Amino acid sequence: MLRFLVLTSFAAVVLSEPRYLEEGVGRVVGGETATPNSWPWQISLQYKSGSSYYHTCGGSLIERGWVMTAAHCVDSVRTWRVILGEHDLNVDSGREQVIGVSQVYIHPNWDSSRVSNGYDIALLRLSSNAELNAYVQLAYLPPANQILPNNNLCYITGWGRTYTGGPLPAQLQQAYLPVVDYATCSRSDWWGSTVKTTMVCAGGGAEAGCNGDSGGPLNCLVEGRYYVHGIASFVSGLGCDTIRKPTVFTRVSAYIDWMDSIMG
Repeated sequence: MLRFLVLTSFAAVVLSEPRYLEEGVGRVVGGETATPNSWPWQISLQYKSGSSYYHTCGGSLIERGWVMTAAHCVDSVRTWRVILGEHDLNVDSGREQVIGVSQVYIHPNWDSSRVSNGYDIALLRLSSNAELNAYVQLAYLPPANQILPNNNLCYITGWGRTYTGGPLPAQLQQAYLPVVDYATCSRSDWWGSTVKTTMVCAGGGAEAGCNGDSGGPLNCLVEGRYYVHGIASFVSGLGCDTIRKPTVFTRVSAYIDWMDSIMG
């Protein structure tokens, strides 16, 4: 199910149109298998088709009853569920929690035809609260409007292809993606005006996010603790690991007030 492929309305980026990171073409590129449950806020977002559920995006558990993901993952009407405490999508370890989604809240300014406008963020109200334990934990979110410096250490996580068009590993992958600051990422030979200040760029070389990572976290180390600073949004239509086209994330710190307004 490959949707939302290119942004054709922006002539300036016709050779490198943004491509969403839903399940379909690829996922974490240049990464490695994560230690099981080492990113305990990571969830698998799954949709129902027939009598089965299928992984399509990632997400982060931010409250016991709330998950944060990308708007483009959930802007179609479907039956959704999340799996917490997951590592191998093909193996039931007994650590997993499977919880339905009772309500989807998409940012009101989200426009699926204009990915470079931003606002690619959604909140999922779970049908019951998660049980927190050694395998399921809440993500730490950054303070409102915090901007990370260039080359800040971050990791993308997701269940993904190891290269564009490659195989689909069932085990959670992680890849080192240092932050590329806005001044660099918005240069004409990088993303130019496609990237906005409400986004975070990370990577831009051999490691990248790719389709299937959408909605998943950019986990950034700040003062000894990992915070979810980004929500995986899009990559270049030329390929997930295109040089000077870093993976682009929704910048979480730009939407703290909106999230607080939804969650109470």
